[in-house]
Amino acid sequence: MGREDVSLTYTGIMKQGDKRVVKIRFTRNGEKDFAECILPGGTIEKSQGFSEKELASLRFYLKANEKDLYQKAKEITGLRGFLRS
Repeated sequence: MGREDVSLTYTGIMKQGDKRVVKIRFTRNGEKDFAECILPGGTIEKSQGFSEKELASLRFYLKANEKDLYQKAKEITGLRGFLRS
């Protein structure tokens, strides 16, 4: 990827049908460029402004860091439950 800063945000673990998923969003240029992804699998559901080569790098990143991203999402999910009580 270029020199621009790419930000990553993610949700807690959510139910989608019978699956437990985490939604991931990469952004840069103040959200003009984005890629919306889903774990498991690292599928890119929607993107704008990233080249195919960059999207391949994002998919690789997701697969390489899937376990860590799920762990972080699990912490958010636990925090949501704590805040509700």
